[in-house]
Amino acid sequence: MSNTDDLLWGAVADLSRFAALYTMAELGLADHLAQGPLSTAELAGRCEADVPALRRVLRELAGTGMVRTLDSDRYDLTEMGNALRSDAPGSIRSSIRMLGEEGFWYAMGNLPVTVRQGRSAFVQRYGPLYQHLAANPETGRIFDEYMLGRAIPFAESLVKRFDFSAVRTLVDVAGGKGHILATVLQAHPEMRGVLFDLEHVVERSAELIAAEGLAERCELVGGDFFASVPPGGDAYLLASVLHNWDDADSVRILRNVRAAMNPDGRVLLLEAVLPDDDAPHLGKDVDMRMLAIFDGGLERSREEYAALLHQADLELVQVVELATGSSLVEARPR
Repeated sequence: MSNTDDLLWGAVADLSRFAALYTMAELGLADHLAQGPLSTAELAGRCEADVPALRRVLRELAGTGMVRTLDSDRYDLTEMGNALRSDAPGSIRSSIRMLGEEGFWYAMGNLPVTVRQGRSAFVQRYGPLYQHLAANPETGRIFDEYMLGRAIPFAESLVKRFDFSAVRTLVDVAGGKGHILATVLQAHPEMRGVLFDLEHVVERSAELIAAEGLAERCELVGGDFFASVPPGGDAYLLASVLHNWDDADSVRILRNVRAAMNPDGRVLLLEAVLPDDDAPHLGKDVDMRMLAIFDGGLERSREEYAALLHQADLELVQVVELATGSSLVEARPR
């Protein structure tokens, strides 16, 4: 077979491999195998699965290196498979579960419908993403874990790669539970923070901020960034925010930030910045999910971010590459 054939048939095979990974994550197989090898029947009993069906999935997982076969019908967890344990540092279990969730699976499978119509098939069937999450608390919980898994490497890389020495007050716009802001504040004891999000979101943030010992240094503010954002910040962080919105809405958000920031302030966009060439990039993969799940959400190139910022009376200063395909876009007032 040619390299082209290998690539194309590999993509076809990836669907089956992901389905096996999703089954592993959903049934908690890595957690059950963490204490030692089990037979298929023992494992099926613990996760309430059908023995013959589970045996076939384990065979596929062994082929991908997630488990290893010890004898005719006993399996052990590999180092790679440990990444799907719930208690593993940097666990990707919630990420796999979220991507295999019914609505997400439907969204990706109906991408041709979205492309034909120019509207998300997911939104047409399930409604806007955050409405879907609110209506399905278990899915919302998995999504929160998924976002936390993404936030941790972003936050750690951000602290290492960006100089926050001139920032006295950092406003985290749509900061969720505050994991990224907490990481930055812990690294800079002289800094204070403002965590801004919808009222019901910031209410859930208080526990984490308190647990991090930051309650005295971090103000929690509820509101709508389409109306306004808290004033007086030296830097405004928007992490994975603008990619949820089309250009018009993104400019509205940025203009509100521009109106609120200090004269010498900075805007920090944490996003996947797409390359201008044909090179593979994680952002291009994520963009397919944005296309499938959101009406208007998209990943952008450096030039596209520069154009958005210009419309909000801001100018792009630099793009700093961070971890796992993400970048930091720094901007200042024009």
